[in-house]
Amino acid sequence: MARLKNYVAGSWTDASAPADVPAFDPARGAELARVPRSGPEDVRRAVEAAARAFPSWRRTPPGERVQVLFRLKALLERERDPIARAITQECGKTLAEADAELRRGIENVEAACGIPVLMQGYNSEDIAPGIDETMIRQPLGVVAVIAPFNFPAMIPLWFLPYAVACGNTVVFKPSEKVPSAAAALVRLFESAGLPPGVLNLVHGGREAVDAILEDPDVRAVSFVGSSPVAKHVYARGAAAGKRLQCQGGAKNVAVVLPDADLEMSARILADSAFGCAGQRCLATSLAVAVGDARGALEDLLVREAGQRAVGPGLDPAVRMGPLISRESRERVEGLIASGLREGARAVVDGRGAVVPGFEDGYFVRPTILGDVPPDGTLARTEVFGPVLGLIRAKTIDEAIDLVNRSAFGNQACLFTTSGAAARKFRYEAQAGNVGINLGVAAPVAGFPFSGWKGSFFGDLHGQGRDAVEFYTDKKVVIERWPAEWSRTF
Repeated sequence: MARLKNYVAGSWTDASAPADVPAFDPARGAELARVPRSGPEDVRRAVEAAARAFPSWRRTPPGERVQVLFRLKALLERERDPIARAITQECGKTLAEADAELRRGIENVEAACGIPVLMQGYNSEDIAPGIDETMIRQPLGVVAVIAPFNFPAMIPLWFLPYAVACGNTVVFKPSEKVPSAAAALVRLFESAGLPPGVLNLVHGGREAVDAILEDPDVRAVSFVGSSPVAKHVYARGAAAGKRLQCQGGAKNVAVVLPDADLEMSARILADSAFGCAGQRCLATSLAVAVGDARGALEDLLVREAGQRAVGPGLDPAVRMGPLISRESRERVEGLIASGLREGARAVVDGRGAVVPGFEDGYFVRPTILGDVPPDGTLARTEVFGPVLGLIRAKTIDEAIDLVNRSAFGNQACLFTTSGAAARKFRYEAQAGNVGINLGVAAPVAGFPFSGWKGSFFGDLHGQGRDAVEFYTDKKVVIERWPAEWSRTF
């Protein structure tokens, strides 16, 4: 298998570290490539390249910097199909899901093209007689992006366009499980005319992450991954004096009231819970049926789960692909078993899935567990797989309490036809992204991808104005020019 290369200072180069790890096609369980486990020396070379490129790129006017993004958008549109296929092959999601991911990523490229306006500061004349004050934004310098496996294109595009448009230079460390899509993105930035050293790619695992966190020339780090790793990145990076935004895991709850359109609710919940095989931080993991909604909702969800064809994502008839790895499949099946031991009821059990022709793939079929104990392992743990737990509640207040007891706060959704109930839920639910009659409350590019409690560590989120705030420093200039110092013309 080919050993992938890093991209440093405009050149594709071999990593100095001799160790590597395999990247797999999760539908076949077959090795696709060897990914270098880059170490501190490789990271240092990338940071030095970014630092050398910064002075020139920082002095490039924002209106010129975004011309690269305009060209990048056109290239992404043109190359959508091959990149989506690469995502499907190494991530496992369906081709339709991979294409949708790219569309959301392109939205952020479009939003970042507005940097000449978004970076504007403000001023005040005569804060005192003859004294003026101005706030200007300036880029930080070298920043880093550490991305997860589940959205190999979209999540890097939450960060990279804003970072470079604001005038920063970047070291990008993708997940070692999905390296090809990341390399494809970097090639498109290169083709769009980004100068050498402005964007550098370093493959690797924890050694590379820790080297980034320790490097004194890295000013800020953007991270998405599990909550334990997000907490590690935040703590270690903050101790090194860096600015950080660390998106973690989730345990997303959807509440269904008796007045909801149950047919629509079940269809949307199934898409949320089982789409991308449940491997997204906005997947619904628990559904709370309030009052009389329980029986009918469960029956409808069983029907939806049974209609979801499982198999390789490149098959157009398939609606759910595999999990990312054998270890992930074992973990998900273990959590299902834990839920059953603690008293949950197996409504639909997706363990032991075998897809003909793809017997070595990492498949788990849609799973529904009824009567999940609210304080049990399954109700508290992020499964990151196609598992939907059902919980009963008597009132909306009890349901909101279940939402708010979670250690996570990424997303909460409500299904209802009552505007008053919707307002109450929006007002009281302790989650950063709230959905009403939808199951994936994913903000568009102009809004921050929010997250509360154990789902986010930091102050400024990805996307939109938060991204501009994160990737710039504010400088306040106070000026006094006495009239007697001026020549008379």
